[in-house]
Amino acid sequence: MRPQLSAPTIRFPVHPRLVPAVKAARFLHLTLSEFNAALPALRAEHFPSACRITGHYDLVAIEAWQDRRSGLTKPTGTVADTDALIAERLAKLG
Repeated sequence: MRPQLSAPTIRFPVHPRLVPAVKAARFLHLTLSEFNAALPALRAEHFPSACRITGHYDLVAIEAWQDRRSGLTKPTGTVADTDALIAERLAKLG
């Protein structure tokens, strides 16, 4: 007689970082169809792209994107910002 095997117990929860579009949509409180419809506008606002390998979205990147949009963190520098900074420093040099 074989010993009866029990289901494995979960030692700790796993919180995935990369999630499919349906979960990224839910993270934004959208349905998948609403997310897909809004995606061009989201991308225009620099919403993170899906992973080219898995097609999944990075929840940490989405949170960072939202933090920048909400003013909780500073936006990353752009070429225009860099050009303005260089011009300002050159002007100070005379």
